[in-house]
Amino acid sequence: VQLQASGGGLVQAGASLRLSCAVSGGTFSSYDMGWFRQAPGKEREYVAVIMHYGSTEYRDPVKGRFTTSRDNAKNTVYLQMNNLKPEDTAVYYCAGRRDSGPYDFPRSYAYWGQGTQVTVSS
Repeated sequence: VQLQASGGGLVQAGASLRLSCAVSGGTFSSYDMGWFRQAPGKEREYVAVIMHYGSTEYRDPVKGRFTTSRDNAKNTVYLQMNNLKPEDTAVYYCAGRRDSGPYDFPRSYAYWGQGTQVTVSS
């Protein structure tokens, strides 16, 4: 299973970005798909998840600003990020899992993309 994240960039505070994560191999529709981020000098942290059956969960600081969605026909998951803040600056990773376990725990995910840089200037 391979994951390819894209869509990052350098934007000003208040702007929007949409990240995409294309998945090849495996059975995409059966995976829960998570988004994580890692800022310099910090641990990787959970951002959002969309379950294989479609429900979503978000980290509190991004609730109301970020939205994750999936297109099973395209084997792609998205992260729409609005009203970006400098503290959102990080490398963003998509990840997939089929097993149970805490959805906000990186070790619950077996498959990872390479990451895409998001930089938000003030």
